Amino acid sequence: MDHAEGSTQNAAHRVPVCYRHPDRETGVRCTRCERPICPECMVSASVGFQCPECVRGGSGTGHAATASRPRTIAGGSVTADPRLLTKVLIGVNLAVFLAQIAVGDRLTNRFELIGQAYTPLLHGVQGIAEGQYYRLLTAMFLHGGYAHILFNMLSLWWIGGPLEAALGRARYLALYVVSGLAGSALTYLLAAPNQPSLGASGAIFGLFGATAVLMRRLNYDMRPLIALLVINLIITFTWANIAWQAHIGGLVAGVVTGYAMVHAPRRRRTLIQYGACAVVLAVVVVLTLVRTAQLT
Repeated sequence: MDHAEGSTQNAAHRVPVCYRHPDRETGVRCTRCERPICPECMVSASVGFQCPECVRGGSGTGHAATASRPRTIAGGSVTADPRLLTKVLIGVNLAVFLAQIAVGDRLTNRFELIGQAYTPLLHGVQGIAEGQYYRLLTAMFLHGGYAHILFNMLSLWWIGGPLEAALGRARYLALYVVSGLAGSALTYLLAAPNQPSLGASGAIFGLFGATAVLMRRLNYDMRPLIALLVINLIITFTWANIAWQAHIGGLVAGVVTGYAMVHAPRRRRTLIQYGACAVVLAVVVVLTLVRTAQLT
């Protein structure tokens, strides 16, 4: 009798799981059918969120089913493969890393982030201060070794996949790029001009920041993410040869951009979301110009 009562109490306190993804706990329900739905299945509605099936079945106001397209919490389109862009980014990073191995240091020296320095394998002084602004972007796809790329790609898959599903591909890509560029710009501004830097860490820290904003928005338990972020920040400031500037720059940009993505009012959502991206890019340009003026 006691065992039966205990089982009933445990069932009553069990966290609901998404009806389409039974392995994912959630506290959000569809406002129409009241079934539990995870961030990947959430479709923004005028009030709350709906599941994809209810959206496809019609708006409930007499409109045809095609009148209401499935949307993510940030207003992006719901796609058949919500992790496709994350897979593409991982593939690009791996392809570039293989090219680094095949070509050698000459490729890395040509595209890594460096402010201003003489590089033996290349002719003359190299760096962003010499007009090679492309390094702010290309450095995001280079890595310094097997452990470096393994850790970054695992983080990208674990953090990026669910975030892509929640934001939609276009917003997710914008977040990734502006976070990476912000990390590169802060590194260029604060690091020694002859100190090379490379890696996707700035963009990935941006995804961390945006994920924290999203989890807060959905009232999820943030303790696991906060613990993971604290561990990463400890590693950032205690291990040698880590560009902490890229991590901090990416994290701040990710929080700012992620907040705009998740909290923008529906009526002006697209304008605010991409406006926030434009503001971050403007800051990147300003930091880059300031540092270039200092070095030239």
